[in-house]
Amino acid sequence: MIADKFYMLRALELAKNGMGDVSPNPLVGCVIVHNDKIIGEGWHQKYGEAHAEVNAVNSVDDGSVLKNSVVYVSLEPCAHTGKTPPCVDLLVAHKVKCVVIANIDVNPLVAGRGISKLKDAGIEIITGVLEKEGDVLNKRFFTSLKKERPFIILKWAQTADGFVAQQNFNSKWISNEYSRQLVHKWRAEEDAILVGFNTAAHDNPQLTVRHWTGRNPTRVVIDERLSLDSALHLFDGSVPTICYNTLKDESKSNLDYVRIKQEPIVEGILYDLYKRGIQSVIIEGGAQTIKKFIDSDFWDEARVFISKQKFGTGIKAPSIDEEIIKTEWIGDDMLNIYSRESKEGI
Repeated sequence: MIADKFYMLRALELAKNGMGDVSPNPLVGCVIVHNDKIIGEGWHQKYGEAHAEVNAVNSVDDGSVLKNSVVYVSLEPCAHTGKTPPCVDLLVAHKVKCVVIANIDVNPLVAGRGISKLKDAGIEIITGVLEKEGDVLNKRFFTSLKKERPFIILKWAQTADGFVAQQNFNSKWISNEYSRQLVHKWRAEEDAILVGFNTAAHDNPQLTVRHWTGRNPTRVVIDERLSLDSALHLFDGSVPTICYNTLKDESKSNLDYVRIKQEPIVEGILYDLYKRGIQSVIIEGGAQTIKKFIDSDFWDEARVFISKQKFGTGIKAPSIDEEIIKTEWIGDDMLNIYSRESKEGI
């Protein structure tokens, strides 16, 4: 069992390499072991391309030993044809000895079918190895399937005396340059980034990953009465952007105006994002918008920077009635992480 955890931990670490590149697919890593030695490794690297099991099998120098090997995979091998053939068929064809799995896939297209097919082929199956760690790894994927909404990350920076902006909405720059670069890394890991009316109007943000590498998330802005200036960066057509409002539906180049008819508007926005295949969204402000998501009970994680600056007066930071699960220093900024996973699961 200790060996199983050791190799599965390696599979989970490999899976993280796909962060930001495989959505809406899950993150998956695979390790192949023969005679207590790793002979193959792989992970799902890009959406639409080979899955982890395929990459791991292809990395094995001598394919003849696969029939006496154990395959460690962080998620149940797929049993359906999508962008690629079923991974379970590859493992069956090579007659691997045993498959060890962290999480059973909750996708209705898989959901135990991969395991059944392996068992029918006479392959030994072990499940639940580092299952909780696998839940955390694929919290975006599991949340989307189980709750029919994206995984929601709240992010803001506040002063030491609890303000996110001055009274005139000026918020540049509360956090330091290292924290801002870290935020761009986070953006590259999520499917979408969302801001409200005031942040768009006063900060004119680009909401890109220009200080990191990776793909830009889909930009999302809430402008209920369509009052924002069309000259803002958000409407420049450089990145796919969705403007949620209560007045019209219209599509332009890289820009969709989507009318939400229901109340509360937050719930309608999240369901529309889910239908578009967006599994995660990082909400970067402002204070009123973040408060709407907190009050609506739609959030999963919060990342809060606290700087040493003080404003004295201004726009108060949101508050969360949850325990801090992690604190770290980013230069002279303190970063507090809040999570609801420990209380309600994924």
